[in-house]
Amino acid sequence: MALNTSAEAPLPVGEVSRLIGGWIDRLGAIWVEGQITQLSRRPGAGVVFLTLRDPSHDISVSVTCFRQVFDRIADVVTEGARVVVLAKPEWYAPRGQLSLRATDIRPVGIGELLVRLEQLKKSLAAEGLFALDRKKPLPFLPQLIGLVCGRASAAERDVLENARRRWPAVRFEVRNTAVQGVNAVAQVVQAVEELDALDEVDVIVVARGGGSVEDLLPFSDEQLIRAVASCRTPVVSAIGHEPDSPLLDLVADLRASTPTDAAKKVVPDVGEELDRVQQLRDRALRTVRGLLDREERGLAHALGRPAMERPQRLVDEREAEVDALLGRSRRVLGHLLDRADSELSHTLARVVSLSPAATLERGYAVLQRPDGHVVRSPEEAGAPGEPLRARVSEGEFTVRVDQGGDGDGDGDGDG
Repeated sequence: MALNTSAEAPLPVGEVSRLIGGWIDRLGAIWVEGQITQLSRRPGAGVVFLTLRDPSHDISVSVTCFRQVFDRIADVVTEGARVVVLAKPEWYAPRGQLSLRATDIRPVGIGELLVRLEQLKKSLAAEGLFALDRKKPLPFLPQLIGLVCGRASAAERDVLENARRRWPAVRFEVRNTAVQGVNAVAQVVQAVEELDALDEVDVIVVARGGGSVEDLLPFSDEQLIRAVASCRTPVVSAIGHEPDSPLLDLVADLRASTPTDAAKKVVPDVGEELDRVQQLRDRALRTVRGLLDREERGLAHALGRPAMERPQRLVDEREAEVDALLGRSRRVLGHLLDRADSELSHTLARVVSLSPAATLERGYAVLQRPDGHVVRSPEEAGAPGEPLRARVSEGEFTVRVDQGGDGDGDGDGDG
């Protein structure tokens, strides 16, 4: 459609519409899958009008078909059903509208849906969106809980009532959305993102009651799964009943089997916590008492020891040892003194017996010249008549030499 146009030579609208229609007419028929959001079957009209929407994106396209084409599946297809359509693009030039002219419409069966869900599950798991290490722990006591659920639904009532019954002070930030149908995915994604953007929200609960596989399909949508995976706030999935298992259960940080179970897992029970606190207090009291009893027994045992009962006993024992050592030292010193005295007496006796005085007492005398020189031989006695001093044991007296010594040692004298 490359055309040479300018502000001076523009194309009329009709020509542009005709050219677009000619280009679209050259397109062949294609198979298209989507969800029926609007269905118009006017009585007596030969054409049925449909609106086919992509469940994962906010994109729709108009579809028309002859009544006989739609009548083949009219009993099994209603608004909200997923279908596969064989259609050729058409351009309605008067209004400039694009639509699809369907020649065959086939409902998507449950088995086929489950196969596609299994394929999507494997693809997302390969990306690591379901990995356990990505799971965020829930806070013990959330101050504000974000709740995504249907308006005035049983799921909303179950979560609110059970949570407040367990912890009366809990607060909720509720976002009511469609939980099935063509608008469910977009509204739930928007609600989750809004709650995740609030800093005061501690945990987000996505809740819905039970339903068929088709009813729960929005909670296996890839767009919702990726939105939950990117949340910084922990997300709890409470979709359907125990057997139901949408993909949201796998990507959520915690799966609850029912909305009531979600309330039990998100907030603690005040009665149970009070009992637990009391049990911990009793346990702590028993522990402290046990420690005190053990220390008291240890103290009593320590006080019962002889050293503690009679502290002066150690001093008395040491005093007795000092007295014993003192007595022993005195005895040893006495023995030493006695032995020294005995030895001294013996020595004195020997000295006395060998002293000149003892010799004099036996009758001997010592002669001394006037100059004090002891006369040891007759030659030393001096000349006759010379005086000598004789010392005896009782005193001394003067003698004179009678005659010179004769050399035999028996000189005579008078006195």
